[in-house]
Amino acid sequence: MRRQPMKGLRQRGLWVGLVGIAAGSLSSTGVCAAETRAVKNERPAMGPLRVYPKNARYFCDASGKPIFLTGSHTWGNLQEYRYSSLPSPAPMDFDAYLEFLDRHHHNFFRLWAWETAMNRDAKQGTIYYDPMPYERTGPGEALNGKPKFDLNRLNGSYFERMRARVKESGDHGIYASVMLFNGFSIQGKGNVGGDPWRGHPFNAGNNINGVDGVSGTLTHTLSNSVVTAFQEAYIRKAIDSVNDLDNVLYEISNEDTAGPADTEWQYHMIRFIKSYEAGKLKQHPVGMTAAWPGTDDILFQSPADWVSPAAKVPLGDGRKVILNDTDHSYFWIGLRQDGPAAQRAWVWENFTQGNQCLFMDPYLDPSHDPGRNNPSDGKPDVYWDGLRETMGQSRRYAERMDLSAAVPHPELASSKFCLANPGKEYLVFVPNGVEVILDLSAASSPLSAEWMRTSDGTISPAAPVKGGSKCNLKAPFDGEAVLFLWR
Repeated sequence: MRRQPMKGLRQRGLWVGLVGIAAGSLSSTGVCAAETRAVKNERPAMGPLRVYPKNARYFCDASGKPIFLTGSHTWGNLQEYRYSSLPSPAPMDFDAYLEFLDRHHHNFFRLWAWETAMNRDAKQGTIYYDPMPYERTGPGEALNGKPKFDLNRLNGSYFERMRARVKESGDHGIYASVMLFNGFSIQGKGNVGGDPWRGHPFNAGNNINGVDGVSGTLTHTLSNSVVTAFQEAYIRKAIDSVNDLDNVLYEISNEDTAGPADTEWQYHMIRFIKSYEAGKLKQHPVGMTAAWPGTDDILFQSPADWVSPAAKVPLGDGRKVILNDTDHSYFWIGLRQDGPAAQRAWVWENFTQGNQCLFMDPYLDPSHDPGRNNPSDGKPDVYWDGLRETMGQSRRYAERMDLSAAVPHPELASSKFCLANPGKEYLVFVPNGVEVILDLSAASSPLSAEWMRTSDGTISPAAPVKGGSKCNLKAPFDGEAVLFLWR
């Protein structure tokens, strides 16, 4: 049974306990941590989302309510993949995955797409992906020994699975970004390697339609009108499959190439989606993620509604909704070496800069991070729970705040990490020590206050803080902290 919405809990003093137990600790209420594991997202996802007109750092749903997005995503949440020389992850138990997101109070994931059926000689060995968007009808064998693709026959089971997983996610109050293409399916990029073009349906050796993409890198350009036409037909089918659902976003391509031709191809596909959906029942946000390698300028100059840049902590200045993803901005070596404290800090730094955080979660696949990830007994590595829980905590604070007026104000706090509606609400991250100087000149009346210890989520209520001037505020505990003030 779903819990009732949390609106108003802070006035009754209940949210304090919920945050503490969400972090896996006892809170000031003394409630057992296990009780929170049953907390679900509040309601079915409402949408479609649109950029919030009052504050373009965030989306809002059909009711006009601001929606804060955060969540873990993983590579095999749509298609299965297996390795030729390493133990392969089992096909995803999607219900268990949604429960995993619920436990951490996450409400967003990227639904991964792999264009190629085979990435030969990747670092994990040859990787095989299935199902594919096109039917294998033959005649003749593709380069992996299976029947060739007929690009005129879209694989109904692929799109049925796409729809079913997006729909089920929406029932849990979780938004899904439908990834359409993948830069790692057209070329052997450095941290995966291999030859994915050999398994690509647009490789002349893999289809019966006479289509020759010539090379993977040219496939994600507008240089071949026949290839573009097939790509647009695939996009139309994907949109037709999920357009009526509220919890949909789109992503053009994961970490594509940053060349001018590739960038224009992505811009074209963004406009194509918007044009096609304009005549449909619903319109959904379209995103563009960091090119690899590349710069973030092409994202902010794009017609996309949301972006995932490569900058570790970009400033959310309102040009785009920013979903900052460890996949692009804070990858495994840094995540692993920096440790849990730095991972938590990354979330709070981004939150106070007006961004929302995503985690490229290794989930149950140790091969993607052999230096750290160690799932056991069919459960994800608990090492990453600190990052997962912190993302959920950021969402809980976002749900308490008035996001319509929440703007980064680094100048107001000595720590430089402050999201505020001056005079009414301040959320401050204090990374170094337990004191912060906060400018409350805009506050004409006292503000309620609480501190949260980021290491375990423990909430400590504090005495009201007088406004009207700068003040020095000290946490009642050691270590990094979040300070929340509200009127």
